[in-house]
This record gives sequence, structure tokens and C-alpha cells, in this order.
Amino acid sequence: MENERGRNVNFMGEIFDINAVFTSIPRLLEVLPVSLQITAISMIVGLVFALLFAIIRMKKVPVLSQLVTVFISFIRGTPIIVQLYLTYNGIPLLLKFINQQYGTDYNINAVPAMLFVLVTFAFNEAAYNSETIRAALQSVNKGQIEAAESLGMTYLQVLRRVIVPEALVVAIPPLGNALIGLLKGTSLAFVAGVIEMTAQGKIIAGSTFRFFEVYLALAIIYWVMTIIIEQILRYLEKRFSIPDPVQQTINGGGWFNWGRRGI
Repeated sequence: MENERGRNVNFMGEIFDINAVFTSIPRLLEVLPVSLQITAISMIVGLVFALLFAIIRMKKVPVLSQLVTVFISFIRGTPIIVQLYLTYNGIPLLLKFINQQYGTDYNINAVPAMLFVLVTFAFNEAAYNSETIRAALQSVNKGQIEAAESLGMTYLQVLRRVIVPEALVVAIPPLGNALIGLLKGTSLAFVAGVIEMTAQGKIIAGSTFRFFEVYLALAIIYWVMTIIIEQILRYLEKRFSIPDPVQQTINGGGWFNWGRRGI
């Protein structure tokens, strides 16, 4: 018994330190705003471009439709870490070309690392979410669109008042999954030199040599954030869901319920 207790103490003290997990969490949370900033900005910008790409492909705009198709195929066919490397090295080359071609004096070294990350993640989300948005837009009843156009609405008005609200109901679940994937994908931002939670975890683990404990703390934080996002998405799904008029009549005091109350 004493030997078993000694082995347990040795495991909990030298091999695995539970205190290191809890002491790492506050230090990791210090850079949580960076991860959330990358997630929020990339998702918002990505959705704007995704909607634009979806409309271009639905309308089959000459040249632009082909370019968007090739761009989406390229993004979906390459790893995001490779895209990060391309952006990290490509933007300085572009600025260098502009300086040489137009005689400008852009400071290439002054480009913030966050810009590379935001550009990469935003366009990655745009490529993936454009297919989701396109499918959601095409799910809207064409009769409603024609009715709105017959009232004299422009396409932008129809898009804002009819198409987008109904397509949103269909798009929320897959877009929510994309948001969760984006949050977890921000762990690659350290490739471009951005200190987010994963990079912070590497720094902490390198100084304490408690790699397992630190990464376990990091996993717990990502897990909790994912649960929070899932709860928000469930609320949004209920909030924007379109009630069944028949069921609403039955449950909300229609003739059937009224008749039963009269019995």
C-alpha cells in the first residue's frame, strides 16, 4: 500500500502536475482576445466576400464568375497553413513590386503580422462559406422572389428583404460549424508571428517544461469556447426559425384548441 501511494504521489508531483494546468489557464486567457479578434474579423469579412462570390456565381457574371470559381477551387484545394505562408511571403513581394513599378516607398517591414493572418483566414472563410451561402440563397422559393419583383422592388431590395432573411435560416447551422472551425484554426496564426493562445502555450511550455499540462489547459479553453458558441448558435436557430403555421395554429389557440376547451 505504501509503495502504491508513493507511486501515485510521484506521478501527480513529478510526471503530471495538475496545478500547472490551472496556473496556465489565466496566462493563456491573457491572449484570448487576440484569438477572438482574428475569429470575429475574419468571419465578418469572409461572409461579405462569400455573399459577393455567391451572387456572382448565381448570376453567372462573365469573367468574374470564372475567376471566382478558380479562386474557390484553389482555396479549397490547398491547406490553410500553405495559404498562410503564401500570404506571409506574397504581400511583401507585392509591395516591393508596387514600389519598383510606381516609385512608392511602402515600408515592407512595417506590415503588421496580424494583416497576413486576417487576409488568409478571411479569404479562406469566403471560399468555403460562399458555397454554403449559394445553396441557402437557391433554397428560397422563387415564387416569393417573383412576387417581390412584381411589387417593383430592385434586386438589392429583394435580396435584403426576402432572400437573405429566409436563406439565413438554412445557412446558420453550417456557418456555425465554420465559425467553430475558424476559432480552432486560429491556432495556426503563430506561423505568421501572431501571439495567440497556441503561441502563448508554446512560450509557457518552453519556460516551465510542462508541455502536457499547458496543452491540456489550452484544450480545455478551446473546448469551453466551442460549447459557448454552440449554445449561441442553438439560440439563433430558434430565434430565426420559421414556425409551422399549422402547428402554430394548433398550439397557439386555433380552432382545434378552442373546440377542446369548449368540451
